[in-house]
Amino acid sequence: MKFVDYPDREMLMVALSDKIASQLRRALEVQDRVTLCVPGGTTPGPIFDVLSDLELDWARVDVLLNDERWVDETSPRSNTALLRARLLQGRAAAARLVPLYAPAPQPEDRLEELSEGVRAVLPLTVLLLGMGADMHTASLFPGADKLAEALDEDAPPVMALRAEAAGEPRITLSAPVLRAAMHCHILITGAGKRAALERAARLPEDQAPVRTMLPFATIHWAP
Repeated sequence: MKFVDYPDREMLMVALSDKIASQLRRALEVQDRVTLCVPGGTTPGPIFDVLSDLELDWARVDVLLNDERWVDETSPRSNTALLRARLLQGRAAAARLVPLYAPAPQPEDRLEELSEGVRAVLPLTVLLLGMGADMHTASLFPGADKLAEALDEDAPPVMALRAEAAGEPRITLSAPVLRAAMHCHILITGAGKRAALERAARLPEDQAPVRTMLPFATIHWAP
């Protein structure tokens, strides 16, 4: 894996935003459309803020999440709501959102419909991932009910998973879709996350699912 160490978080967020935008611009020179896949949570928020104001042909960019909690956008835990509030603003409001949630009691009720939308925008052009202290990425949690299937090379592109640490049921992109991205970045901050990443490199994937992405990713870290 490649590791980039930044002196502070502000420099990380600006530099990584510029890198993502540059990779999307280059891809747009040879492709009609490109796909940007991003995490939820609070850590990438500053990157969304920077990206949303950058000069880019956003009308040709499809945006989707790595994963989503199975909650409506009115919930404060909705990653989709965060994406609309922080990334799909300003210039980036012209981008097309590919949903990972649709109203239904369980994700399985809408899984095939949502999967069709994701398949249409693969492979991912630029993938930005986060990592939890438990070494999960996307909704590939240690102990998840279908983790082994989601990590398998033959996994369907989109899966519904449940894990004790996840809270709500989740819908997530599977490992083969993530590994096939043209460009992959993992964003982590703080000493705790760096230590967790170092542990993940020594553990099997079922205990540290983020490990499946380490050979494909550039890690961006700041204190």
